[in-house]
Amino acid sequence: MTQVIVVGAGPVGLLLAGDLAEAGVDVTLLERRDGAISNLSRAFAVHARTLEQLDARGLADQLVATGATLGSLRLYERAEIDLSTLPSRFPYLLITPQFNVENLLLARAEKAGVRIVRDAEVTGVDQDGDGVTVTAGGTTYRAAYVVGTDGLRSAVRTAVGLPFPGRSVLKSIMLADVRVTEEPAEVLTANGVGDAFAFIAPFGDGYYRIFAWDRRVAVPDSAPLTLDEVREVTKRALGTDFGMHDARWLSRFHSDERQAPHYRVGRVFLAGDAAHVHSPAGGQGMNTGLQDAANLSWKLAAVLRGAPDTLLDTYEAERHPVGRSVLRSSGAIIRAAMIRSAAGRALRGFVAANALSVPRLRAKVAGQLSGVGYRYPAPAGAHDLVGTRAVDVALAGGGRLYEELRDRRFVLVGDADVTGWADRVQVVTPARAGGPLVLVRPDGYVAWVGTDAAELRQALAGLLGSAE
Repeated sequence: MTQVIVVGAGPVGLLLAGDLAEAGVDVTLLERRDGAISNLSRAFAVHARTLEQLDARGLADQLVATGATLGSLRLYERAEIDLSTLPSRFPYLLITPQFNVENLLLARAEKAGVRIVRDAEVTGVDQDGDGVTVTAGGTTYRAAYVVGTDGLRSAVRTAVGLPFPGRSVLKSIMLADVRVTEEPAEVLTANGVGDAFAFIAPFGDGYYRIFAWDRRVAVPDSAPLTLDEVREVTKRALGTDFGMHDARWLSRFHSDERQAPHYRVGRVFLAGDAAHVHSPAGGQGMNTGLQDAANLSWKLAAVLRGAPDTLLDTYEAERHPVGRSVLRSSGAIIRAAMIRSAAGRALRGFVAANALSVPRLRAKVAGQLSGVGYRYPAPAGAHDLVGTRAVDVALAGGGRLYEELRDRRFVLVGDADVTGWADRVQVVTPARAGGPLVLVRPDGYVAWVGTDAAELRQALAGLLGSAE
């Protein structure tokens, strides 16, 4: 028997399993594929909050080196979201293929001792009061908890009877990996004109990924696709086809907007695309899933070590509203991009540009898109910082807060006695003294703020269980 089974070895499952293993949890990762990480990934955008999470795992700088950065993101002809002023070590959008994220997370998971089982397609999930039995690849596995990170067609979600309400937003999106004779002037180029929309981003190996959509064509995902069709739609949307040639891959897919009503059913949890799927607008899908994993992993580890089981309920309470918000924002972006008339597109650009000229609104949009602006619900009477993303403060003697989070423990910024939890709470001194005590969760969110030692111990007991 293992303590946690994670189903699905995409980026979300790999981050979750790696976190658990680094926290000392015995974890088994089941994957229906044979083990090769595909370079045909759909995700290309890594936002600031995800980079902060990877920084807290010592991986961000490696990932940044694989791609190119954008200090702003242009949505429509006149609307531009400025990311360069984000209050983050990563004030930009990183453009790098998903497989680069997966490679880093896979190496980390393997180093941490995650047991990875390939060719293990899940066919059954049965839970009782003591644990969960999973049948996969003809073998039965037993664990205290199971997390489904197995995507849109999640076998785990289906097995526990959760619906996945929503609908397809865009049908017959064309994907092509091509070489070009005319390199795009910008790292990321996207535009929608009338019946056509297209996006182009670099792989970093000489190839470019093209996303193209034609409103007039709604054929099944299985319909044949030619490079000429991709060229024609891209030229209409972007004004050029960049001389694309030598396609190594052509395919179609459809984009859904769906969200499970619950992320927890007893001892079974959902994360990533198994819990929510969004339109590709804004590049938030993979990022939202990785944030799910960061939120859930420390809570599972804490409960397995004695924290109250009710801590696990906060996963859905915190992450379900974020998933719903991303559904709404990405849906609004894609619907605006689909406006057909020239007058409507002109009005879209005018309204968006004027809205983004308001500093407060501009900061809010950038914060939500990048992920740094989300906060979690806080108890009544809690300090205003509780539930917010922790700022990466400098520490006395050198170093930063997020470097201390790499041990997968809570970090207390300030000087206080944590006897009984010292192996689960790292105490650090800020470079700028004089503030209150700040308790930071392993996922980089503020758990408690105050000055009273007794209140701190009460907070630690609620989060981590009784002192040892």
